[in-house]
Amino acid sequence: MAKSAQIAWDDTVLPFQLDRSGIRGRVARLDGTLDQVLAQHNYPPAIEALVAEAATLTALIGQSIKLRWKLSLQVRGKGAARLIATDYYGPSEEGEPARVRCYASFDADKLTETDDPFSLIGEGFFAVMLDQGEGMLPYQGFTPIAGGSLSACAEAYFAQSEQLPTRFQLSFGKSQEPGRAAHWRAGGVMLQHMPQTGGVAAASGSGDAGLLNHADILSGEPAEDWNRANMLLDTVEELELIGPTLSPSDLLVRLFHEEEPRVFEAQPLHFGCSCSADKVRNTLSIYSQKDIAQMIDDMGMVTADCQFCGAHYELEPETLGFEGSLAAEAAGAAQKDVH
Repeated sequence: MAKSAQIAWDDTVLPFQLDRSGIRGRVARLDGTLDQVLAQHNYPPAIEALVAEAATLTALIGQSIKLRWKLSLQVRGKGAARLIATDYYGPSEEGEPARVRCYASFDADKLTETDDPFSLIGEGFFAVMLDQGEGMLPYQGFTPIAGGSLSACAEAYFAQSEQLPTRFQLSFGKSQEPGRAAHWRAGGVMLQHMPQTGGVAAASGSGDAGLLNHADILSGEPAEDWNRANMLLDTVEELELIGPTLSPSDLLVRLFHEEEPRVFEAQPLHFGCSCSADKVRNTLSIYSQKDIAQMIDDMGMVTADCQFCGAHYELEPETLGFEGSLAAEAAGAAQKDVH
């Protein structure tokens, strides 16, 4: 297969629906995007694996929600991996790519070599946050860390908070292809049952830590449809998820041809950060000039670094804080009066 055909589906998310089952889903392929996400930092291998999994989940979940602005995932734990934070920015205009960025905070002294990066999180919570922009109330949903993987945490979140049976099958790691340097690559499939009427009244379920799972939500024919689709997804192979030669549409036919898969327009995905000098100024606008003075470095500037992309900002202290903001506004108003 020609190289152009091989990479046609890289860094995209393909929505689909299984018409026979009443199940919707997404197929994601991350290549250059994941490489760029991880290239911003020099993470140990176990932390890289957690970030790769979180980035893939974010791409799948973000594309499944009608966004005006941003979806964020946060994993906070009491172990060596303290924080995994991701953001997904929906396209600002039709035809533009969505953007994803990720960041991890960890305690290097507590890190140990392990084949189970998830164990480094320890006790904590998995959070989904939606910010639809100005004029809209933000949403936050939480579920305890449980289930043995970030994917399992996301599944528990959707069952518990949204009462939507959800399944993720992911693969990620460093790939070595002929003629290319070793690079990160990820792929995944997300299945989600259509919302059921009536809802779920149970306060606790049969899953880990008493959380709800699909068996607590579905029964009868919908449960049979869900179980059948999941049995088919269980047959997927790692190379089918991340390999460069099988397109997502062909993968869906291979897995779900009897479920009558129907695909929609694919969404391109890029690495992207929303940081800016203005946002740094806005963050510092709550401080007085006395507070700002404590932040000045040896060069007489206030500096800030973006945790997601590493961008470095140097700002003049007299323009910062609420006093600096008021001075700037007064200067701007005076200039308008002169003209």
